[in-house]
Amino acid sequence: MGIKGITEASLEAGGRTWFYREALPEQDNGRPPVVLLHGLVSQSYGWRKTLPELAAAGFRAIAPDWLGCGFSQKVDRLDFSYRPEALAAALGEWIEAMGIGRFSLVTQGFLGTAGLLYALGARDRVERLVILNGPVTPDAKLPWKMSQLAIPFVGDMLTQDPLLVDRILEGGSPYQVADEDLDVYRRPFLKSSDAGRSLLAIVQRLAVPKVTQTVAAGFASWEGPVLVLWGDRDPWTPVAQAEAFTKTLPQGELVTLEEVGHYPQEDWPEKVNEALILFLRRQN
Repeated sequence: MGIKGITEASLEAGGRTWFYREALPEQDNGRPPVVLLHGLVSQSYGWRKTLPELAAAGFRAIAPDWLGCGFSQKVDRLDFSYRPEALAAALGEWIEAMGIGRFSLVTQGFLGTAGLLYALGARDRVERLVILNGPVTPDAKLPWKMSQLAIPFVGDMLTQDPLLVDRILEGGSPYQVADEDLDVYRRPFLKSSDAGRSLLAIVQRLAVPKVTQTVAAGFASWEGPVLVLWGDRDPWTPVAQAEAFTKTLPQGELVTLEEVGHYPQEDWPEKVNEALILFLRRQN
């Protein structure tokens, strides 16, 4: 699972253990670090081709696995609600434990909205914000491939099937994911039934309509630079939603990625890296 140029580590924050991947620049140039958040049913491994490129451009780049996902702790749903607000608060605890001050934030997908909720509550900490293919307008809906995971009894069975990773990652994309990469994504589900139970809790409590209303209202007054970076072949979050959202941002910029689906960092990381680094390097 080791990746050249990337270190892997775990850290306890708020009494819960987070797994994260990190790439460091050769010299500290004082630039704010970059935190990259994954969506459903992904993990920080999805940023494996972006972390080293950010480090080469002079940025400390860190990507955690959300609690309940990847190789982070699968907290029992009786001890942690897995609601977006709870995930946002837990993210804040991890950021504090990591000693991260002011930083740039990158979010992706339906789970990435928890990162947007964190940003709204920590405006003074977020230098720049990048949003990739996620629900950002009140008309966004959880796709059937994900929403069926929340159905009572049906979801209990589906979330215990490691092949759900294949169906969802490739269902939102025009491309196949390499078998060796799918092996990493499946591994938490093969290791323990806790991964499926955590995923079930997350999907059941996503509350997409409520969260997107909060996001749309909150970012209308967001003063910092925002890059809305969107794969134009996403069957779940259309470019029209990104266009409508960007128009509400005081400092919003939309960049569309041609022939890219719901998981841009997996589909075509080179396009993501180029746009991301240009945005992060730009002077205020």
